[in-house]
Amino acid sequence: MTEAAQPRTDVYLPKLATLLEEGYDLRRFKADAIAGLTVAIVALPLSMAIAIASGVSPDRGLYAAIVGGFLVSALGGSRFQIGGPAGAFIVLVASTAAVHGVDGLIMATFLSGLFVTLAGVFRLGGLIRLIPHPVTVGFTAGIAVVIFASQLKDLFGLSLSGPEPGELLPKLKALADAAPTMSWQALALSVSVIVVIQTIKRFKPTWPSLLIAVAGAAIVATVFHLPVETIGTRFGGIPHGLPAPHLPQISWSKLIEVMPAALAFTLLGGIESLLSAVVADGMTGRQHRSNMELIAQGLGNVGSAVFGGIPVTGTIARTATNVRAGATSPVSGIMHSAYLLVFMLLAAPLAAYVPLPALAGLLAVVAWNMAEKAEIKRLLVERKGAAAVLAATFLLTIFHDLIAGIGTGCAIAMGLAVWSRWKASRV
Repeated sequence: MTEAAQPRTDVYLPKLATLLEEGYDLRRFKADAIAGLTVAIVALPLSMAIAIASGVSPDRGLYAAIVGGFLVSALGGSRFQIGGPAGAFIVLVASTAAVHGVDGLIMATFLSGLFVTLAGVFRLGGLIRLIPHPVTVGFTAGIAVVIFASQLKDLFGLSLSGPEPGELLPKLKALADAAPTMSWQALALSVSVIVVIQTIKRFKPTWPSLLIAVAGAAIVATVFHLPVETIGTRFGGIPHGLPAPHLPQISWSKLIEVMPAALAFTLLGGIESLLSAVVADGMTGRQHRSNMELIAQGLGNVGSAVFGGIPVTGTIARTATNVRAGATSPVSGIMHSAYLLVFMLLAAPLAAYVPLPALAGLLAVVAWNMAEKAEIKRLLVERKGAAAVLAATFLLTIFHDLIAGIGTGCAIAMGLAVWSRWKASRV
């Protein structure tokens, strides 16, 4: 009997536990170790880039990938899921950090972890799957637009006269006003990183394109003394290891303030993690345990917050990379976290030389890949009702916020479904 055909009596059993039933040998460990290293090489620059774009220091992205990623793989309901900071969270994390500070962000992450864990315990994994497909396509595309807009300052090396606005239209106006301050060196680095990533993906898809592009940009900027911002000049580098674990300071007033952000993290994290697990299922023919996956994602966020990290969720691109690299079990995800910790312990000083325009170029590629362009075209052309849902979700996500986009999109989809059934009953 295949895994997909087995009765779902073990919904609370981590996939790692099934290794004891199947047997685990040196051959499988070698395959998982190689896959874990491959994913870690992708996750290293990406975790730092996502943290910086989220308005926090790069080390917090690494803490999330190491601690949260370990817990997601060790306890999760998917064999291949890779947990860590995700591009989809950038908008929410940045706004939360700007309004409530880093302490508020950590508290929101901690609370979100508790909520996601409870969602898994009460078997709510199936409900998240009921969110209409046009809604997920719409908010993902909206997030991609906002991420790209958030990187324009570093892509062009602009200098603003004041803080960068959070809202899209004021942001674009402020960036346009700062156009005379553009740095050609920063733009050249950004474009070079984008070109290198895309070229390697086309001709050498098995090579670590993100790491090669960012490392190459760091070497060029250092050797030629380019006048661009780096991780070192803005953040002073990253620590050599994990901080001591500690619980966020909790007060009733602060808890109430960050509750909306925690609920937003919960909703988005649940959606993203289960979408990623479904992608892995489609690539492998396996079946994940959705409620156990939510429990693991929740505990991963609790662990990340305890070590000062940002929110984690299942990451589709890194999970797909894990599968393509030959992973056989959750051990590959655990190894990915272990490799990241080793990189942090041994190579932390080198991170100071990474140019911020290079990381902006990397995130521009991430934003481009996030938007499901072919699916958007199909929905707009083939399904009029879906087009309305997609458009409303997309526009509200970029011009208001994610929760408004998802809520309105779901409401429109529900209204259209009721209208369609009413019309059918009248025939």
